[in-house]
Amino acid sequence: MFEQLQPRLADPLLDVIRQFRQDKRINKLDLGVGVFQDENGRTPVLKSVKKAERHLLETQETKTYLGSEGDVEFSRRLGAIVLGPLASEARMVALQAPGGTGALRLGGELIRLANPAVQVWLGLPTWSNHQPIFSAVGLKISDYRHFDPATQSVCFDEITSAMQRAGRGNVFVLHASCHNPTGADFSSEQWNEIAHLSAERGLIPFIDIAYQGFARGLDEDMAGARVVLNRVPEALVSVSCSKNFGLYRERTGALYVLAPNVEKAEAVRTNLFGIARANYSMPPDHGAAIVRTILGDADLTREWNAEVADMRKKLNGIRKRLSQRRINSLDLSPLARQNGMFATLPLSKAQIARLRDEHAIYLVPSGRMNIAGLLAADLEDFAAALRAVLVDAAA
Repeated sequence: MFEQLQPRLADPLLDVIRQFRQDKRINKLDLGVGVFQDENGRTPVLKSVKKAERHLLETQETKTYLGSEGDVEFSRRLGAIVLGPLASEARMVALQAPGGTGALRLGGELIRLANPAVQVWLGLPTWSNHQPIFSAVGLKISDYRHFDPATQSVCFDEITSAMQRAGRGNVFVLHASCHNPTGADFSSEQWNEIAHLSAERGLIPFIDIAYQGFARGLDEDMAGARVVLNRVPEALVSVSCSKNFGLYRERTGALYVLAPNVEKAEAVRTNLFGIARANYSMPPDHGAAIVRTILGDADLTREWNAEVADMRKKLNGIRKRLSQRRINSLDLSPLARQNGMFATLPLSKAQIARLRDEHAIYLVPSGRMNIAGLLAADLEDFAAALRAVLVDAAA
């Protein structure tokens, strides 16, 4: 049976994680793996999460099945945070999913059922798992350039050109905020243009949300995406609770689908149930129960808001300090106008390899770095390492 099966190449990010763990140097610095780190270099369990878990431990009376829809109250409360008033519309369908990845896969399978010939458009570079997810479903992928590393800016003309070329019903995957891997987000004016083109040309936005609250604030980070969602009759929204709730390993997420009317919403709902049932039957409960508990208690919600604000402050502080530096020909000032955990630096693979081999600094081979992996105490060493590989390259 397995005679023709060949080993697959390692995922570049997972390979960076493996190499970092095997590195015995005590001064090593992980800027590859996409997790938040506080000023002590830890990825902590949030205090609000701990309190919610204690509450669940004391009050939860059963571990029985929830069904393919998952925790309905979790999806409702999270939807209000993500989508605002739109979440309560009758034509909005919500389903708990095993992480943001699971939500994207559910959405991809729903798209294929609805229209197997549809094209899914990705702005490159994008999150490394977007293309594999939609390709595994069997959807055709088209792409355009989202980001220019040389200017560290969004290539907005290229997305508008792609939207004007795309056929009706084509799907555009859009990052709501804190773009991964570049940190380069759309401006409010650009979101308005995306909304206009989506409505005018009958395009379907698939908005991916993984870092809500890490740029300017919970509502502020969704403002552009909500403009789009309020202009179109159909859309999909995937949500991850890994980062802003710190629930990485709990695999907590949700898919929201905006249908054109209530009748089609029921068709969407029942088909999603079937997709979920055939894939994993029902999602894991614990993370969703934590989020539901936090968002259902005013004091815990306030504490969680404050913790998200602290994470945002740390990220923006590191960005600001880095942006004040120019290292040889490398101008880091654009980092101040970018958002979230990630940036993509215009470094060669050879320079990235030297950062790893000579300075124990790990980046993804594409040049993506995790801003959250830097502590204030690391900035001088990081700048010195960059200067060394850039000077030698210039020479």
